Amino acid sequence: MAITTGAARLGTTAYSDAKPLELRSNWSPADAQIVIRAVYRQVLGNDYLMANERLVGLESLLCNGQITVREFVRGVAKSELYKNKFFHAVFQTRAIELHCKHLLGRAPYNESEVIEHLDRYQNHGYDADIDSYIDSNEYDENFGDSIVPYCRSFEYQIGQQTQGFTRMFRLYRGYANSDTSQVAGSKSRLAGELGSNSTSAVIPPSGGNDGFAYQGTAESSMPNRVFGRSTMGESNRLYRIEVASISLPRYPRVRRSNKEFIVSYEQLNSTLQYINKIGGKVASVTLA
Repeated sequence: MAITTGAARLGTTAYSDAKPLELRSNWSPADAQIVIRAVYRQVLGNDYLMANERLVGLESLLCNGQITVREFVRGVAKSELYKNKFFHAVFQTRAIELHCKHLLGRAPYNESEVIEHLDRYQNHGYDADIDSYIDSNEYDENFGDSIVPYCRSFEYQIGQQTQGFTRMFRLYRGYANSDTSQVAGSKSRLAGELGSNSTSAVIPPSGGNDGFAYQGTAESSMPNRVFGRSTMGESNRLYRIEVASISLPRYPRVRRSNKEFIVSYEQLNSTLQYINKIGGKVASVTLA
């Protein structure tokens, strides 16, 4: 059951309409190939996989019935292929975010969970940390030995924390998106809010029906805090307006941009009218 009736608007329809993929006891070679492709898609973050990168030996063990789906997932996650894509090239906190997404189908719940995995990696190594995900009670209860992990934060499930739903959107950027080709690059998506024990607003994928969602650039030129007044005689209080999906008349409709405005209270109404005129969508209005 989908957690929201707006699944199409949030870009989660592909998951909410799909059933978990299981390799049942009477499986055929064709079923095994479907499972292999699904595991690659999930564990490798929908990244493109070349023919010479496929883990042929591991695939053969699954197709011959010598290992379970769980062990196939474990093998992919411990492979040099996975490490090169999602471990060596990213920050450690980002790697843990991706491990949670790829292996448990959710975002990290709190900072203590991230610290636990950091400590385990430092003290026992990479393989031991991967085992902690796949051998956990959570993995066993949700996927067992035969179900391919999937993004389960988009569905209501007993024992799942609410913040996992909103935070998942920081990691999930659309069904056709790859975890190696996002705007934020190798940086952590959740370190800030996990550290402050806060939860961000849902940022829908850019391919949703409402167009672009606001996301600041990696090197934003707009200061986090602004002091003082913009014009003499105005109130001391300033507001930051984050705007998504601006589409000016002189540009094609497919060309959109995000923008921030810092304005006083007196300028707030006129600025909102201007944003509406140029086709922008207000993502948030906060104190600057």
